[in-house]
Order: sequence, then C-alpha cells, then structure tokens
Amino acid sequence: MTEPSSEGSLVRYYCTAGNGMERFLMDEVKKKLAAEDVCQMPGKVLFSSSAGIIRVSELKAAERLFLLLKQDSPVCLSAHTSPAKAASVLQSRLLGDKNQWTCAVMTWSRLQGELAYRRTPANAPRTVVEVTMNREEGRRSEKEEKCDEESRKSAGGEREESANGRQRSGEQNGAQMLEKKRKRDDREEEEGEEERKGTARKSSSEKKVEKEKTSEKERTPGLSVESSSRTVDGTVKDFAVNSVKNEKTTGRGDETQLQPSGIKAEPCSDPVSFRISCKCTGSLSRYFSSQEVSKVIGVGLSRQLGWKTDLRNPQLEVNIYLSDDHCLMGIPLTRLPLANRSYIKTTGLRSTVAWAMTSLAQIQPGFCVVDPMCGVGTILIEAAQEHKTARFLGVDIDDGQLQKANENVEFAKLGNRIHLLKASSMALPLPSASVDAVVCDLPFGRKFGTKTNMAANLPLIVTEMERVLCTGGTLVLLLSPQLSCQLKKLLPQQDTTSNQETTTQTGTHNCPTPSLSRTRQQTFQIDQAINSKPTQKTGCQSGLQHSLPPPLSCLKHQTTLRVSLGLIDGLIHKYVKTDT
Repeated sequence: MTEPSSEGSLVRYYCTAGNGMERFLMDEVKKKLAAEDVCQMPGKVLFSSSAGIIRVSELKAAERLFLLLKQDSPVCLSAHTSPAKAASVLQSRLLGDKNQWTCAVMTWSRLQGELAYRRTPANAPRTVVEVTMNREEGRRSEKEEKCDEESRKSAGGEREESANGRQRSGEQNGAQMLEKKRKRDDREEEEGEEERKGTARKSSSEKKVEKEKTSEKERTPGLSVESSSRTVDGTVKDFAVNSVKNEKTTGRGDETQLQPSGIKAEPCSDPVSFRISCKCTGSLSRYFSSQEVSKVIGVGLSRQLGWKTDLRNPQLEVNIYLSDDHCLMGIPLTRLPLANRSYIKTTGLRSTVAWAMTSLAQIQPGFCVVDPMCGVGTILIEAAQEHKTARFLGVDIDDGQLQKANENVEFAKLGNRIHLLKASSMALPLPSASVDAVVCDLPFGRKFGTKTNMAANLPLIVTEMERVLCTGGTLVLLLSPQLSCQLKKLLPQQDTTSNQETTTQTGTHNCPTPSLSRTRQQTFQIDQAINSKPTQKTGCQSGLQHSLPPPLSCLKHQTTLRVSLGLIDGLIHKYVKTDT
C-alpha cells in the first residue's frame, strides 16, 4: 500500500505564532518547506508550499496550522448601516463562491487523509501495550482452541458410548426401537407440512407489504428507503478515510481535487457538519460581537451549501479573524496545537520559545551545548530533536528538577545524547573554553521563580558561562525585563542598534565558529570533567566569596528579541565570545 502524498500540489497555509515568534516561523518555512509567498501579520504567518502535510505539521515555531480559505481586506461598515445590511455585507464578503468552499473542503479532506494514514496502527510502530494485548489475545485464542478440541473429544466419546449402548440394547429390543422410529418419522412429517404452510402464508404477506412500499415510493420520489440508516459521523477520521479511498480508486486525486471545474454540483447525501470560531476586534466589533458574526456566517453556510451546524463534535471548524487590518479565514488541520510536543512528558518552558533559542545558538554537527539551569530539560530536548549529531549537557542544583529532566530525556529516548549533572550554575565543573554554545532560561516569574536572589547572582552566573565558552561560542539567555535591564548594565552594548536591525528579519547571522577537531577535544574534556572536580580557579570562585566579577569584555552583543511567554514577556539575548 502506497502512502498518499500531496507532494507537487501547491497549497496555501497559515500558522499562528506567539508574539515575537513570527520571524522564527518565517525562517523555518523558508528553510524546511521551500515556501513561497511568505508574508507576516501580527501573530500569523502565511505561506504556500508543495511539501507534504506531514512535513508541514512538523513545524517547530508554529502554534496551530490552518488551511487558508480567504485573505481579504478588512470589512468596513459605515456608522449608519442597519443590522440587516451589515449581516448581508458580511455574508457576501466572507462566503464568496460555492465552488470555492467545495474545493477547499476537498483539499482539506485530502490532507486529513494523509494525516489519518500516518496515524493508522498498520503504519505506526506498535507500543508495548499493543504488543502485550496481542499476546494476551493470542493466548486466549489458544486456550479457546484447546477447549474446543477437548469438548469435541468428549462429545465424540459420548457418541461412541451411546452408539455401543444402542447396539447392545438393539439386539434385545429391536422391535420396540423400530416402532418408536416410525412414530418419530410420522411426527416430523406432520411438523414439516405445518411449517411449509406457515412460510407460504408469510411470503404472501411480505409480497403485499413490498407492493405497498413500492407504491408509496412512486407517490413520493424525493424520499429514500435507506434514509433511516444514514448517519452523519462527527469525526474527521471517517471523512478523511473516504478521501484516501477516492484517491486510490481514481489514481490522480492530487491533480483533480484542486480544480473547481471538476466539482459536480450534485447535493451531498450526507451534509457536512461544521462549527464557526470567530475573533472580531477593531471597529467591526462595535456592530457585531464574535458570537453574532459566527451566527451570521453559520446561517449563510447552511443556506448556501446545505451544511449542518454541530457545536460539539463537528467534522470541520472554520476559524475567522476580523480586525481593522485584515480579514482571514481558515480550517484547522490538526486537533491539537503543533506546540504540543509528543516527545515531552513534563512541560516547562514553552516548546516554541525553547526551539527559537536553540536556533539562535547556531548549533553545528559535533557541537557541545550546555544548559547551566536546565530545569526539566525542555531546551536540551528541543535542541537534540533538531540537531542529531550534537551532544548536550544539562546542569541543575535542584534534585526535583533533575528527576523530571531525566524522565523527559528517557521519554524522548535521548539518554545517549543528553547527560544530566547536579551542580551550581555559579561553579560549573567544566574546563575553561570547553563548550561551543550555552543556552539558558534563567528562572523568573511565579511559575519558574526560585528562592535565590537571581538579580544578585546574575553577574556570577554570566561570568561562569563566559568562562566555559570557547572563542566564537554563542551565549543565548532568556531573561525577564528586570534581569534584562541589569544585564545591559553589566555587559557592553556598543553594537546593539546595528545588530538588532540586521537580525530582525532572520534572527540569525554569520558568527565565527570553532573547528570540529577542537570540538571533539572539548567534548573529551567535558566527559572527564563530569566525573572530576574543576581544577581551575576562575572569577566564579571569587564571585562566590562576594567579590565583584571581572569585566566581561569578551562577550559581544548580537541581538535582543522580545517574545511572549503567556501572561508575561521575556527577552532573548544573544552574545558571541570574541578574542578581546
């Protein structure tokens, strides 16, 4: 069985992203999907790609993935527009042509078919639970077969014993057995005649009922006898499986399904169930609330396409975004957000932000990456998923965090590439200039805050990070606005403006990197340092004695980016260690 694929057919998508993550998502779709017509709006990135939906659904910087239905200029209504007129304008602007919706649903169902094909148990590796269940079923079937054989043997033995008994008794009472047999045969013949008469009467009555049904069907041709057995399934899976079957029968579903001319105007026997989700802001929200817009568009779709509204378990959902800047409509392609990582057991930092930090670190093959405050290990796991040939070390002083990080690493099956170590971030047991990249989320806020005074220890922590970094190494930090202000005072910021302007589009730029041979030596040194105590006394030890750290003139500022962490914002700082 060949896997259905949408490779070759250009599809228009859009993804939602957190504030500040748009630039990372734009770079990712260009690099991984060779996307075309990439454009950005607040919280969203639109692009066209011929890559398969499986590759598109593996985007790391995106929150949710949608099939684009319509991108239009904002809906403008005058102050004197009546409610009925405003509803008519909304329906005419948003609904559009019937063939456009039909074509979009066909494309959506094809993409759902590809996703459903990947989720089928036949193509996915079996889990331990499934294997054990199959073994138990096999054991049950073996036991049942044994029981059947034993019952057959016992029944056969009973028949043999009864046959022998009849043979012995027949020699003595043969005449009596013959008389009983004749009586039994006469009785069976009488019962058979009665059954034949009853079946004849039933067949005549059934013929009369069929004649009555056919006459009723002729009088009402719009009704179907099979309508009672027709059901509408509210799941996306059945809708998608039908799409896969159609592709297999036609053999060229990718070529015809996107063409409106190939769509038949016949009404669908099973109406599509749908739900409208709307977000309305700006001047339009003065006329309609989000619920009112959803109702207006829902009524229009039901009237125009014959679809059925289902708020609980619809086959598809239509998302509408209306503001003073844009009008956007799309259909979600996945039930769960892309930001929900299946390989992370205990969540910590938002996975999209963790991935963005690792992308700024510019990790190369053979690199050694350290997180001095790894927590549950989200940054390390995101980096290890993206960079298969690099090595990672997580350090934390909290036993509870290290235990959760170890569970996450084992759950993601990365135990051979991510190593964990209990140590203080102000006294890392690593040689100087032995690490290629340091990526760290300094704890702050109510959820991830610590009892220690992070502001007072920030100079010591950054000094130790600078010590273990090699020349050309990258330092990426996620800080709160307060810690960010303190770091700017601590580190020189001479080239902040120019570097920010050059990196706003990509978030990355060319930086000097160490050679791979030196990286292997550094990795060997780190392996030795994990099992030994640090032998060099650096500015970190002096910092532990409450003395001021030395000036950090070797770290050159590259960029500062603000990203949303939910209720609060964080600032990502990037530095590169230079010779001077």
